[in-house]
Amino acid sequence: MTAFWTEPDFDDHEMVHVVRDRKSGLTAIIAVHSTHLGPGAGGTRFWHYPEPKDGLRDALRLSRGMSYKNAMAGLPMGGGKAVILADEARTKTPELLAAFGDAVEGLGGKYVTAEDVGISEADMVAVAKRTAHVSGLPVSGDDAAGGDPGPFTAMGIYLGIKAAVRHKLGKDSMSGVHVAVQGTGSVGGGMARLLAKDGAKLTLADINAERAAGLAAELGGKSVDAGSILTTPCDVLSPNALGAILDETSIAALDTAIVAGGANNQLARAHHGKILFERDILFAPDYVINAGGIISVATEYLARRDGVSAGVEEVHKRIATIPEKLEQVWAQSDDTGISPDIVADRMAQELIGRG
Repeated sequence: MTAFWTEPDFDDHEMVHVVRDRKSGLTAIIAVHSTHLGPGAGGTRFWHYPEPKDGLRDALRLSRGMSYKNAMAGLPMGGGKAVILADEARTKTPELLAAFGDAVEGLGGKYVTAEDVGISEADMVAVAKRTAHVSGLPVSGDDAAGGDPGPFTAMGIYLGIKAAVRHKLGKDSMSGVHVAVQGTGSVGGGMARLLAKDGAKLTLADINAERAAGLAAELGGKSVDAGSILTTPCDVLSPNALGAILDETSIAALDTAIVAGGANNQLARAHHGKILFERDILFAPDYVINAGGIISVATEYLARRDGVSAGVEEVHKRIATIPEKLEQVWAQSDDTGISPDIVADRMAQELIGRG
């Protein structure tokens, strides 16, 4: 692995911690981008990377995104992220999770972890046996903050798409609006169900083709293969899988008015936001629209840390501000002629003391 500070995605991160535990087989990278507003908070990704540098890139980019996301969501949390470098078989053992929990605990509260791709609520319960700096844990009662963040992320994206349709298309209703959804897991699938209730026309795709087809049948939409969803003619393209999907080639092939989805780091590189803008495609900065999940887990963590209770009503109240924040970004973009991704970055940088 090359020196992390020479990587293009290194952004004056406060800490990049490489964890090795030979006994359990754990190899992990924990990156903390900023603690200006509070402890660096962000989920743990369990993924097999062909090269360790790919895991480092993810940790750097995702932790920076969490700094911006938490700041724009008005949370007293900084930005962090962890990636566990899984083997090809994606072997996950109690010993590995325990070793990871010990690593988080060893950072003394500078990093607070939660679920992400490849990590379940049960995994977080296992990690929580070794550290208190964990969130997204099961909760008792439907009115308590916390638990699976997926439905909260889906709700925020749904509200953000409605705001984008109002801003770009001048429509107050989603009835008949065509949304092409990439990724139909917990987040993409949950969002699609909400849109279907509003009468949206849905085209769905997933690397698990059966899952996409089953959801399409349930919601009265249609499914297409994963390779063609980005070129589907639609009103809204909603990426809800892995990131770095928008580059010169894919942007040139888009046939949509809006890109708004939950995938992190949708722009392969920073200048790709300008290319979207020049094509007159409205972009919802991903770390603004997909903040619902971290709002939920941060509310739970802060309440538990402070010994108070927090209800789901408080979470929904914070999620309801996502469209307002997006409107602020788009209004400033319209006024200045600067692409929304850059506008959002500058707003977030001001909030974390890096303006």
